[in-house]
Amino acid sequence: MIKEFRDFIAKGNVMDMAVGIIIGAAFTAIVASMVDDLLQPVLGLLTGGTDFTNYFLAMDGGDYPTLRAARDAGAPVFAYGSFITAVINFLIIAFVVFLLVKGVNRIKDAAMRKQVADASAAGPSTEALLAEIRDLLAARPER
Repeated sequence: MIKEFRDFIAKGNVMDMAVGIIIGAAFTAIVASMVDDLLQPVLGLLTGGTDFTNYFLAMDGGDYPTLRAARDAGAPVFAYGSFITAVINFLIIAFVVFLLVKGVNRIKDAAMRKQVADASAAGPSTEALLAEIRDLLAARPER
């Protein structure tokens, strides 16, 4: 079982996945900071400082000044403001990731176009030259 586990870990797929997870965690911290520290303050400024997290309905009929106070009192709450905030955060993060992927794809496309241009500038391939010679020899009249 230990040998089987060692073979599993040694496979390239597992190592690639581990690197992806580590980079993903670091990337998550960067995106979270971008949303929390850069975009949310601007959004708060545009919405007049509206904080959706304190929009809730206390299911016990009590009157609580904040969501935290209601939860601390043990009241069941329908915290629709927290849900709205989570949806807004998701949309912002999804948009940022979309922009990043779009940028990476643009860079990849430019590199691919450069490779194609370089390949076509180098002249015909060996296979194309051999096919041309074959066709010329085939079209030549017999002596």
